Amino acid sequence: LVIDATTGQNGLIQAQKFTEATDVSDIAIAKLDGTARGGIAFAIARELGTPISYVGTGEKVTDFAEFNHEAFVDALFFDEGEA
Repeated sequence: LVIDATTGQNGLIQAQKFTEATDVSDIAIAKLDGTARGGIAFAIARELGTPISYVGTGEKVTDFAEFNHEAFVDALFFDEGEA
């Protein structure tokens, strides 16, 4: 399941509806290169019991990476270079 980081609380409802139609094994967060912090992804992962596995931070294939929970949490609370 790919979650748009800019979706906000609507993402949780969308994810719940999506999983009614198909099985979801992993979550990817897209558009983390913008101003959105993607915090809704944690709520979705908890609600679905599904891990966050990948993040997208740009438009190129090379901007898609495995999820690093420590770096993600640091980015929620610190500006770049502060952590």
